[in-house]
This record gives sequence, structure tokens and C-alpha cells, in this order.
Amino acid sequence: MITLSNCAIAQDENFYIFLSFGQSNMEGHAKFEEIDTEVDERFQVLQAVDCENLERKKGIWYPAAAPLTRCHTGLGPSDYFGRELVENLPAHIKVGVINVSVGGTKIELFQKDNYQSYVDTAPDWLQNMVKEYDGDPYGRLIEMAKLAQKDGVIKGILLHQGESNTGDQEWPLKVKGVYDTIVEDLGLDENSLPILAGEMVSAEQGGKCASMNAIIATLPQVIPNAYVISSENCEAVNDGLHFSATGYRELGRRYGKQMLAILGY
Repeated sequence: MITLSNCAIAQDENFYIFLSFGQSNMEGHAKFEEIDTEVDERFQVLQAVDCENLERKKGIWYPAAAPLTRCHTGLGPSDYFGRELVENLPAHIKVGVINVSVGGTKIELFQKDNYQSYVDTAPDWLQNMVKEYDGDPYGRLIEMAKLAQKDGVIKGILLHQGESNTGDQEWPLKVKGVYDTIVEDLGLDENSLPILAGEMVSAEQGGKCASMNAIIATLPQVIPNAYVISSENCEAVNDGLHFSATGYRELGRRYGKQMLAILGY
């Protein structure tokens, strides 16, 4: 366990940090297994909410054993994204993730200036999840990211969202707005962070929102540093919306392989 200091400390340039956000697939929908709780300590998670059941406190780094999002969430792509990286990066490099995701949400929840009107009209179950981030998931993501910048270097963003915006032709521009705000709020250069966006469950796996993949495919047209992660052949469950644990492991490793290529490995 690594405790954060209140004062600014020298960045470790060998600590690569990634921001994860989205809806239920990024939150982690599959029940994790014992294998998913065994992890190289070079892969860490910055806890975004207090979880007594996990003996984790907000704002502290822990080995990234599932669950990575909140106290009772499941397995998602971030889990095996980090494993893929630490297995393939030099031994002196550590990897950290910050995951702030809310099942069932539209991208509008992460719009800094508009989220409140979205939350105000959201169903009770979604409002209850938002309350776990003190009513502002985007604000919590930035709060944690700024803490993390004291310890390492933010290297990229992982996104899995779209089921709740299926058919929304404005989705790529909405994502760009969120992306631009993240980069600005963290004091980073415009378009400096790669953003990896995963596809919905594919049509071949019975994906109910597979039509959204054509819209996701256009994201690199509006964000130069965007990459789309294929969900082809990633095993799904019968609801047509979510991946199985096996599917998440594969999808997560695909995110990882793309990031490794971006980083030059």
C-alpha cells in the first residue's frame, strides 16, 4: 500500500497512470474470480471511493486486485489492461489506473458544465451510484487524477461507454468535449493523451447495441489521438449488453496491446 503525501512530491516518470471512465462495461459487470485478485504489485489502483469491505480508502494506491471501481463492482477491461502492460513493460515501470464509472449512464454524466441537469432527471438507481462520488463523478475523476500527478505521469485515457447513447450521432463530439476538458483540467497539452475507446458487444455475439460501433469508429476523426478497440470475438453474456469474465480479460488485453504500441513497445 502506497500512501499519498499532502505535499507535492517529485513525479516518478516510471509510474504510468491511466484514467478509466464509462458505463457498466468499464465499471465491471462480470463476477470476478480468484485469478482476478492475484496481481503483480507493479499494477496499482488509486481508490476513488472508500470501501470498508475491501479495506481501501479513497485517495490511496493499492495493488490492483478486482474490483477496481467501487466496493461491489466486478471485472472490467481495466483489470487486464494493467496486467498486459506490466507483463510487457520493463520491470522498473509501474502502472496505475483510476476508474470512475457508472453503470447505465450516458456520456452526458461526464460533461463538466452540464452533468447536474442530467443527474437531476436520472432514475433513482443511477442517482444512488452517482452519490458514491459525492454527486460528481467527473469531479472525482479529476480530483484523483490530480493526486496521481504527484506520484507519476498520466499517459492515457480508457473509455467504454455508448450503450446508453446508441444511435447518437453527436456522441463523438460529446466525447471530444469531455476529453478536451480532462486535458485542460489536468494542465496537459491539447490532444496530448491517447484515448482508447472500446466497441460495444459485437453483432456476432448478439450485441443489442452493436450498431453503435459504426459511430464509435468515427471518434478518431474528431480526436486525433483516439484509437478504437475491437470487441470482435470477445465473449458476451446473454443480455446482449455485457461481456463475460473471459470477454473482459480479452478486451482488456486488447486495450493493453494498443497502449503498448502507442508507448513504443
